[in-house]
Amino acid sequence: MVGVFSLITGIPGPSGFGSASTAEQVTQGIDASNLTVIITGGASGIGLETARVLALRKAHVIIAGRNTVSAKKAKQEILEENESARVDIMSLDLCSVNSVTSFVDNFIALGLPLNILINNAGVMFCPFNLSEDRIEMQFATNHLGHFLLTNLLLDKMKETAKATGIEGRIINLSSIAHNYTYRKGIRFNKINEPKGYGKKKAYGQSKLANILHANELSRRLQEEGVNITANSVHPGVIMTPLMRHSSYLMHFLKIFTFYIWKNVPQGAATTCYAALHPKVKGVTGKYFVDCNEVKPSAFARNKKLAKKLWDFSKDLINSKLECTCC
Repeated sequence: MVGVFSLITGIPGPSGFGSASTAEQVTQGIDASNLTVIITGGASGIGLETARVLALRKAHVIIAGRNTVSAKKAKQEILEENESARVDIMSLDLCSVNSVTSFVDNFIALGLPLNILINNAGVMFCPFNLSEDRIEMQFATNHLGHFLLTNLLLDKMKETAKATGIEGRIINLSSIAHNYTYRKGIRFNKINEPKGYGKKKAYGQSKLANILHANELSRRLQEEGVNITANSVHPGVIMTPLMRHSSYLMHFLKIFTFYIWKNVPQGAATTCYAALHPKVKGVTGKYFVDCNEVKPSAFARNKKLAKKLWDFSKDLINSKLECTCC
């Protein structure tokens, strides 16, 4: 168990890494030249650092992002440091069902393999708003878009794992905020209702959904006997563009809680560890903090809730797909 003392001191846990470890350190000596990775939201913050380090380890990195101008700048930044890096960018808006399906169609058309999917992108603490599909924005972006993206890419990942014999890995970026959610965990019957909406609880709900999604996906993949793992991670508390809706509050809080904050290289470490490290081979359905396995909340461990969320998400997406075909 990774406690507050380990968080503050940076003392390594069982994995040999801790809160002070950086993404470069946890991937040192790993050759990822035979791997293709998709990372959502890889144009800024810890997503960009994750993309940079994976490219440094010679993986072929696909940055999937809504802002293609920022993505192009991110690619250029990576190439300026590492001219041999293999980085491509593709347009993806996770809060749009049409955009997600178009992205997958475009990716499949490239004929590339897919070994690793990192569901990194997200929004945080935003005021109540509905996506173009009329779904609450944090739930739509942080969970539902990634749920659809993952399901649509699964066949390609299965095909790749079978053809290469290399384990596929799916990583959902969650948060310790999954502990702070609504009274019943997920507001299934009130997902899109402004009444009772709390921007922090809605964020916690979406981060809980990330863990539940990974756990249920892991169960299904194991049942199917597929060589793909699914895990979730808490990157740590980092000041990134994700906090734009609460930047003043976060800067104020940072003054009094400076000892728990990470820099961006440290924030990307757990994601990179889960994506590349050999110690994680065969490990699935787990939640990682500071590159070590940690027990998440009771809601996050609830198998019935995970199954209910899966079915709810699938039905919600199907209803939106049917609408677009009308």
